[in-house]
Amino acid sequence: MSTSTSTSTGTETGGTAGSGSTGGDTRTVSGGAAVATAPGYRARHTLPLRVEAVRQLKRRRTLVMGAILAALPFVLIVAFAIGGTPDERGGGGGRITLMDTATASGANFAATCLFVSAGFLLVVPVALFCGDTVASEASWSSLRYLLAAPVPRSRLLWSKLAVALGFSAAAMLLLPLVALAAGTVAYGWGPLQLPTGGSLATADTLPRLALVVAFIFVSQLVTAGLAFWLSTKTDAPLGAVGGAVGLTIVGNVLDAVTALGSWRDFLPAHWQFAWADALQPQLEWGGMLKGAAVSVTYALVLFALAFRGFARKDIVS
Repeated sequence: MSTSTSTSTGTETGGTAGSGSTGGDTRTVSGGAAVATAPGYRARHTLPLRVEAVRQLKRRRTLVMGAILAALPFVLIVAFAIGGTPDERGGGGGRITLMDTATASGANFAATCLFVSAGFLLVVPVALFCGDTVASEASWSSLRYLLAAPVPRSRLLWSKLAVALGFSAAAMLLLPLVALAAGTVAYGWGPLQLPTGGSLATADTLPRLALVVAFIFVSQLVTAGLAFWLSTKTDAPLGAVGGAVGLTIVGNVLDAVTALGSWRDFLPAHWQFAWADALQPQLEWGGMLKGAAVSVTYALVLFALAFRGFARKDIVS
């Protein structure tokens, strides 16, 4: 018990290290007293983003997730080659989707990959990278040693959150880039054919796809916030990741309940496919702006809860 108390006190001291000090030789503890620190100490120089990024990049789950996302386009190409495209098999029950034009060009194939993965597959890497940050350190019993370095608590969270969001954005980019390259080789390059007829100009194709990827990333910030907040509340990485994915699924289920009426507008899941407005002859911003506002609002609240709770948490693992 004494060890836990000592660790907690030491980490709180580390959380205020470097505040207002220019020489690096003093720091202020929670009681207001100044104590000596190592010469040259700077709180903002602890746990550099490059170090954290390299650590996360070398982890097996990062490599496995990257391999899965990179393999999906090739799996779809093989599936289309074996089973044929939906239009060749009679369509999808009368409903026109991006799947009907999947093999029209490399751009169409990339859009199709985003269409089939945005609802769930792209949720997983975001939940994994953001939910496995703090909780994994706690499960390895290394969190208290990081804070005793001393790395301020806010600095540790900012570093881990920035790297987690960076890897999440990389996952969002990896899938369409591989799909665009593989689809161009398999189906050729050309303008994006719209399921409802017509096509986008070739010069507009890549910017519109980039807008789609950007909106999907913003819409996933809610999952990132949930995972990151849960990661600061538990020592079990699987609990944080699974909890974020589970709550995201619950949001999708609630959005399917039409009896909720206009209340569904406050659900992030209600706007997750608003990016389809970017794949129209005339770009529509309304749905994407509303969806982005809802997602960012929820995410900011969840990130704030994570920082507030972690600042007061007794670190014993």
